[in-house]
Amino acid sequence: MIRHAVLTLGAIFALSLPAALAAEEFITVQSTTSTQNSGLFDHILPMFEAGTGIDVRVVAVGTGQAIRNAMNGDGDVLFVHARAAEEAFVADGFGTARHDVMYNDFVVVGPAADPAGVSGMRDSVAALAQIAGAGAVFVSRGDDSGTHKAEGALWSETDVDLEEASGGWYRETGSGMGATLNIGIGMGGYVLTDRATWIAFGNKGSHRVLVEGDARLFNQYGIILVNPAVHAHVKAEAGQSFVDWILSAEGQAAIAGYEVAGQQLFFPNAK
Repeated sequence: MIRHAVLTLGAIFALSLPAALAAEEFITVQSTTSTQNSGLFDHILPMFEAGTGIDVRVVAVGTGQAIRNAMNGDGDVLFVHARAAEEAFVADGFGTARHDVMYNDFVVVGPAADPAGVSGMRDSVAALAQIAGAGAVFVSRGDDSGTHKAEGALWSETDVDLEEASGGWYRETGSGMGATLNIGIGMGGYVLTDRATWIAFGNKGSHRVLVEGDARLFNQYGIILVNPAVHAHVKAEAGQSFVDWILSAEGQAAIAGYEVAGQQLFFPNAK
């Protein structure tokens, strides 16, 4: 009798598994640290989840790592900010299509004392060259993130040899934006950061935005469904639902509505 009861309970448990798993439907989004650290996902994901019942689990790493993770099939959706790398991801067959989502900009922050005298400059390349010329500390993420890629593009327009400067006035953290800002502020150094993370960042010290307004500091974000033809386990239907919602009027309004200290952090521009 006891054995029969155990078997019956086991059968009930086994039958209940599919329903339990269905109730825990989720997708994995490979994304960049700025979308997470800025608080954007905390603001918009509950809206999507409430409307669809699909849980979104975010892996927030540098854009380069996020792309590599998605190439390995470790995610259903890619949401990052390095357009050329995103387009290559799709061209190589790893993603189905790339869509513009939103934008903001990069800024150079530094100490109020501003030893390189770059405050108020709009030419970001000239500002970096001036920081290098002064031998002032510049702290880089050095992690192949979207921000690091943007920084590298700016340095490439100067005559500065970063390999030679590395470990001297030019320091690479190999870390995310928050950790890099903490190190840069602690060292009294200059840092290139996305504006959203800077606005939401709580440990600014005496640092402030010194260089902004250059068209080269434009920061575009894109979203891509990982190709289920390459990775059969990709949750294509649920992942596409998230992509469609992000691009919809509702999703775009949710992005536009996210503010910190009265400042809008991202500006939707889905077509």
